[in-house]
Amino acid sequence: MRPAVTVNGRSRDLGEVGGHVTLLEWLRASGWTGTKEGCAEGECGACAVLVARDDGAGGTRWVAINACLVPAAAFDQQEVITAEGLGQPGDLHPVQQEMARRGGSQCGYCTPGFICSMAAEYYRPDRMSARNGHADHEHGPNGFDLHALSGNLCRCTGYRPIRDSAFALGAPDPADPLAARQIAPPPAPARTSVTSDQGRYVRPGTLAETLDLLAGHPDAQLVAGSTDWGVELNIRHHRAGLSIGIDRLPELREFTVGPGHFGIGAALSLSEAEASLAGQIPLLDALFPQFASRLIRNGATFGGNLGTASPIGDTPPVLLALGASLVLSSAAGDREVPLADYFTGYRQSVRRPGELIRTIRIPRPLAPVTGFHKIAKRRFDDISSVAVAYALTLADDGAGQQTVAEARIGLGGVAATPLRARDAEQVLTGRPWTRATIEEAAGALARAGTPMSDHRASADYRTAMLRTSLLKFFAEHPGRPVPEGAPTP
Repeated sequence: MRPAVTVNGRSRDLGEVGGHVTLLEWLRASGWTGTKEGCAEGECGACAVLVARDDGAGGTRWVAINACLVPAAAFDQQEVITAEGLGQPGDLHPVQQEMARRGGSQCGYCTPGFICSMAAEYYRPDRMSARNGHADHEHGPNGFDLHALSGNLCRCTGYRPIRDSAFALGAPDPADPLAARQIAPPPAPARTSVTSDQGRYVRPGTLAETLDLLAGHPDAQLVAGSTDWGVELNIRHHRAGLSIGIDRLPELREFTVGPGHFGIGAALSLSEAEASLAGQIPLLDALFPQFASRLIRNGATFGGNLGTASPIGDTPPVLLALGASLVLSSAAGDREVPLADYFTGYRQSVRRPGELIRTIRIPRPLAPVTGFHKIAKRRFDDISSVAVAYALTLADDGAGQQTVAEARIGLGGVAATPLRARDAEQVLTGRPWTRATIEEAAGALARAGTPMSDHRASADYRTAMLRTSLLKFFAEHPGRPVPEGAPTP
């Protein structure tokens, strides 16, 4: 079949997009100009569109993503809905109606992105059953989760009418074609090969085909969620000769729970991993809401976040605290590497040419006392200045005192690589879980890494945040009170 994308219900030839035309560029060039470019980094949400994805139960779920970050070629034979496909003047979609009625459209530039993100939440199957009568300011009486809009930034700053519009939405009409579409499965991934004068994009059908292709082209760019690829393309103008799409490979999308570990496929989006885990790993539950935005998490993958070996990725500190390991695959076979041994330098790792990350393994049982602190300038949709993850096991010494049986602390943003805070772990292990122990360990934690000063934070600030983080963690998990008259360590 000729490479094509179904947009708003009609098939349109992709043309010679190669590996370096984004979905946003292609949509606008094809006449769907409601989709806007704001930041070109996935932070503003003006480019949001809906795509058809597997709901895990044989049906389709409408998912909102940033069109500015993903290659158009990745949507060969897939379905995309833009704001124009939701409704037109005189025949508005319920989301558009509420935004117009309550003054949520404002200047209008960012509105199409808000509309698409809001529509994805509007069609969430379990939304109405999640009604909670305004239990908190982030959820409406109609079950609408405002985090669905966390990746959409309005330049007019009038968020109140946008929230009111979201909270006024009822259930979709059964005759709504996009609601009815959810009963059928989404389009299957298509084998794709498109070329332009700027490069080639290939989507193999199997992992074996992918590894053979990668063996012959070890410098090829692997593309999954594209949240880093898109920034490299748009801001740094990086162009790889060959891009290999791996986001829909079944072998990289497996989720397993065994007696010894959880297995998370490297190409599962963070949103998909969160849904599959369903709260089974509390430390990841603490991470997910703080990782960028829902728009980004709908595309971003664990494999991509680890594959870049960035020192400020949010997942490495958490996975280090969980004692995770990575299964690396190549044409020669698989090997398993502890994540603590994976990073070798700034954006460098032990991953060899021709290898890719297949699975993230998290050992069981899990540490029962966990926490994640992300220090950034914004609460959501921001890059961390410092990230600290804790996983501790506390034991009773028989005299009413708790001691630290095991401690793992993962750090990000304080060195050229993510790292374990070994010295602080050593101070904690075998010691009473008391303020005195924490003070000593906090000093060791403050000496971890080699923090630098940049536009996000100074080295002194990062050092101070390390120490403060452990004190905060102790305040959050004080354990049982020390009996009166007990000796002080």
